[in-house]
Amino acid sequence: MTEVKSKTVFTRFMKVVSSIKSAKKRHPACQVVRRKGKIYVINKVEPRYKARQG
Repeated sequence: MTEVKSKTVFTRFMKVVSSIKSAKKRHPACQVVRRKGKIYVINKVEPRYKARQG
C-alpha cells in the first residue's frame, strides 16, 4: 500500500482587507509594496498572508 501524506493546501486568492497595517503585523516576514495604484502585503515565507487594499 502506498501512503499518502496530507499537505496543507492554501487558496490561491489573496484577502482584500480594509487595514493594511493590521495585515502587516500578522507575520514578521510580511512586506508592504505598492503596485499599479494598489497596496499589497506580500510574504514569501508564508504565502497565505497575502493581502491587498484598494
